[in-house]
Amino acid sequence: MKMKRIAAALISLTLCGHALAAEPLKMGVVVKVGGNAWFNSMEEGIKKEAAKEGINAWQVGPTAQDPAQQVKAIEDLIAQKVDIIGVVPVDPAALEPVLKKAQQAGIKVITHESPSQKYADWDFELVDAKTFGERHMQLMAQCMHEQGQYAIIVGSLTIPLHRVWAQSAIDYQKQHYPNMQQVGDLFGTGESVDESMRVTNEMMNKYPDFKGMMAFGSPGPVGAGRAVANRRAKDKVCVVGAYSPSQAASLVRSDNIKGGYIWNPMTAGELFVRIGKRVAENQPIQQGTQIEGMGKLRVDSASHTLFGDNLESLDKNNMKKLIKMGL
Repeated sequence: MKMKRIAAALISLTLCGHALAAEPLKMGVVVKVGGNAWFNSMEEGIKKEAAKEGINAWQVGPTAQDPAQQVKAIEDLIAQKVDIIGVVPVDPAALEPVLKKAQQAGIKVITHESPSQKYADWDFELVDAKTFGERHMQLMAQCMHEQGQYAIIVGSLTIPLHRVWAQSAIDYQKQHYPNMQQVGDLFGTGESVDESMRVTNEMMNKYPDFKGMMAFGSPGPVGAGRAVANRRAKDKVCVVGAYSPSQAASLVRSDNIKGGYIWNPMTAGELFVRIGKRVAENQPIQQGTQIEGMGKLRVDSASHTLFGDNLESLDKNNMKKLIKMGL
């Protein structure tokens, strides 16, 4: 009888072990702010890919674009003992201590829009940052007939990637379009429609030869476009940038926004899950690795950054397709 009890206990432990082994990976993705169209699309991608891959993944959207809120959200995920944490950082430096804590707890860390992020296993980018800035400058210069004054809005002055985009655009302008001139410093208002409207109005008031506003952070071009629309200045001021197609559709149709480029945030959400799962399962990532949504990877091992080449044009013809996708 005693032997039967021991055998039963062993079977029970074995079954319990199998149940634990079968438990799906857990992943939380902390974005910059919840509720806007860009991150709503990213959340859809996370959910869709998680269901496909059989893991438990969800998005955490802070109520404001605040590094402290991101830190708290990551602390909560560490306490939940997730397997993978994904982050789109507001201030990469501010997250370093908490990401280090996550890695020390054995959690894999994947970031996006934060090349060279400290204490991340990998950061992934759907396009090279330099190319992204240059493509926007080419578009704006064409609209401005390669002459006149322009300014640049970024999502926040603390986001290194946005600063790289802006600086790449400025460097390209200086090399290729000598009759164009940047006015003002970078403006960190791109996550606010109202503040981007205010800055654009100030530039139009202050500089008589103001002909271009480049804006990063999806609300930024919308605010700039509204300012131009209110002044009926679409034939004088060229607004270009990265924005949510559905949010900016009417301004693009009316030519108050001339165009721009984005990657698909839904694809970025899917990639958080694909890359996170791959890293958690210790699958190799190396030069030339093929990952759906990024194609053949260019891998910078020193900075732990993965680069793809997957841009979407925000011209009028492509907007319909992107809006139909829910962007």
